[in-house]
Amino acid sequence: MTSTPTDTVSAVDWPERAATAAYPAALFIDGAPRPSASGAVRAVRSPRTGLPVVDVAWADRSDVDDAVAAARRAFDSGPWPRLHPRERGEVLQAFAALVEQHREELALLIAVEMGKPIRYAYEIELRALIGCLRYYGELADKQGGETTPTGPGELSLVTREPAGVVAAVVPWNFPLTIAGWKLAPALAAGCTVVLKTAEQSPLSMLRVAELGREAGLPPGALNVLTGDGPIVGRGLGEHHDVDIVSFTGSTEVGRHFLRYAADSNLKRVYLELGGKSPNIILDDAPDLDAAADTAAWAIFFNSGEMCSAGARLVVQESVADRVLERLRQTARSWFPADPLLPDTKMGPVVDERSLERILGQLDRGLGEGASTIFGGGRVLAETGGSYLEPTAVHCERPDHPLAREELFGPVLAVQVVADEAEAVRVAGDTPYGLAAGLWTADLGRAHRMSKALKAGTVWVNCYEESDMNAPFGGVKLSGNGRDKSRHALDEYTDLKSTWIRYA
Repeated sequence: MTSTPTDTVSAVDWPERAATAAYPAALFIDGAPRPSASGAVRAVRSPRTGLPVVDVAWADRSDVDDAVAAARRAFDSGPWPRLHPRERGEVLQAFAALVEQHREELALLIAVEMGKPIRYAYEIELRALIGCLRYYGELADKQGGETTPTGPGELSLVTREPAGVVAAVVPWNFPLTIAGWKLAPALAAGCTVVLKTAEQSPLSMLRVAELGREAGLPPGALNVLTGDGPIVGRGLGEHHDVDIVSFTGSTEVGRHFLRYAADSNLKRVYLELGGKSPNIILDDAPDLDAAADTAAWAIFFNSGEMCSAGARLVVQESVADRVLERLRQTARSWFPADPLLPDTKMGPVVDERSLERILGQLDRGLGEGASTIFGGGRVLAETGGSYLEPTAVHCERPDHPLAREELFGPVLAVQVVADEAEAVRVAGDTPYGLAAGLWTADLGRAHRMSKALKAGTVWVNCYEESDMNAPFGGVKLSGNGRDKSRHALDEYTDLKSTWIRYA
């Protein structure tokens, strides 16, 4: 009998495997692993224990130059952009198959490097990467051009051509999901890629790059760098041989990439940035218990380390007590534990610095009038890991820092409102516009409020539901790019008009 993903996860002794695993430790440039030019390395520490796992090669500007030069050669004179799109799609399909074969290995790397529970690393993150590679593999040869109306004796063609060298800069919270959202459409379009991993989570993507080469990606088509953002990220942003930057991360760093582009070659920059997404529960929600349980999932899944997390619960006053009581009960099942245990639902936050930052923001927020509903403390300190218990705070003022600032952790800000009008006003009172949730049984209200909410995605009677056909991205300070779907291919292609007079 074929085992299900759940059977697979439960059947493995993950701590034992982590203790004996071989961890990738080299940069991946021009189709091969190599040390950094300077010989520098940096210890990758696991947030589950706080202990170092492996020393990884740490890039500097010379490594950036080497990786970009490899990508430039591969684009200007290599085979990848010149392959039939169907052939590029076949390589991406083979890439997906290899990732599937190495699913357990990659899930372990994710759990070790950034603390995602092994079950979710295997069942959710790897499923997302495999599906993304397959999707763009299937789509690679299905993007046509067009003709435009002309007079007699003339022909106007509009074609899409690969845009060039893409710098993809990805965060640590979904190290393979978001990397896939960028590298798969870029490669499908015929571009070449230099991908910078987050400092905290380089291991899984370095291994994926090796699998890409094995699948048939030619040298230079996909390069992976580890290193510090102000060195490697800035180096890519300022590089004159990079044509496009696709960045997911903080709004602050997104502003830097716009400046880098302005100060260099005016490269296109696509940004998917922060969020403080509202999850609105109204008194006519079809199932209040389901709404409360989903609200807990929306903030405690992945330890709240999601730009689209439902970090604000905007709940109608008439049902607030019932929702909060259910939320308090549900939160107990999210108490953190070792991410390598198969039944763990929430692991640590990504590192000690993040934990201290979140606790500092909580302390300041409580000092400015917020009140604790539950949680708020560090737990499992004896493990050496960076664990924070599920937390909820009540913010009476819409402008309270805990209701407006992105904490990027398992902390829910609760805001109680009187009616629909106040819910829309409070939900929109944020500089971000990435996502929103809405719980109502009234179809007219759902349409009306969804239209009023300024967000890239609105979920009605659910949260975080989607597939590869639906674009993902934000507005306002949440950025301007769109990952996933056919629309992502637009970001990695240039439109060319060819006007032919043949009479």
